Amino acid sequence: MREKIYFILSMVIFGAVGVFAKYIDMSSSKIALFLSLIGALFLLVIFVGTRQKVSWTTIKRNAASLFIASIALSGNWIFLFQAYKETTIANAALSYYFAPVLVIILSPLILKEKLSPKKTVCIGIALLGLFFILQNGRMETSGHHHILGIGYGLIAAGFYAVLTLVNKFIRDLDGLANTLLQLGLSVLMLSPIVLFTDGFNFVSFTKDTVILMLILGFVHGGIGFYLFFAGMKGLKGQSIAVLSYIDPLTSLIISVLVVGERMTLQQIFGAVLLLGSIWISEVGGEKKRRIRTLE
Repeated sequence: MREKIYFILSMVIFGAVGVFAKYIDMSSSKIALFLSLIGALFLLVIFVGTRQKVSWTTIKRNAASLFIASIALSGNWIFLFQAYKETTIANAALSYYFAPVLVIILSPLILKEKLSPKKTVCIGIALLGLFFILQNGRMETSGHHHILGIGYGLIAAGFYAVLTLVNKFIRDLDGLANTLLQLGLSVLMLSPIVLFTDGFNFVSFTKDTVILMLILGFVHGGIGFYLFFAGMKGLKGQSIAVLSYIDPLTSLIISVLVVGERMTLQQIFGAVLLLGSIWISEVGGEKKRRIRTLE
């Protein structure tokens, strides 16, 4: 039960990231850098405090995968945060949650997994849901560029799909050590990008920006990831698949009830198609795998 609570809390934290990213007065690359830095420092304290160790041989064996995963993680955050700035939290979250569909599409090519007829149908339904969301996004509103924001969300989903697939090739690293290494590498990759684009100008930071960034770094980058991996250890794959939907649903609830953004019936219908198709694909697949294991 404790692991389930940890995982649910992590999904709520991840789902709330859009509120902070949307209103932090920084570029997306700078937000991604500070999130990686604060999250890495937080997890490093936990790693050292719990006296965990990781061998240099294991790191070298996974060096290529860790490097690619860190690039994907950095790109994922940059484009996701930019999506939140360009469109509504709901549009950004829904377009970003197209990532599982991309994983399904790319799995036969990268992981050599077979694409079942059921998953093919689910992909079609998800694409239809995305179509309705995009149609809603064509209506530009003051301060928003919805199509552009949804596009950024889809690019972020692409990076997240790569991140998910590459992590399947990482061996002999537990979740905490793996995340700590990827966050640390992301800091090294994002630092020159920020240096040559925005520069490290701290004078323009307002008090509100600093507070929001610290909350985002510690709560999302640190506590969120720690609860995610601590909870995932004691849960079955099916439970993880179902509980993962708390993430986008939290984003939608916050978008409507907290921020006051409106969702049209067309957008709600698209969200149901997109999230429903992924849920059927993931949960159904997990049930089959469990039956085969018992046999």
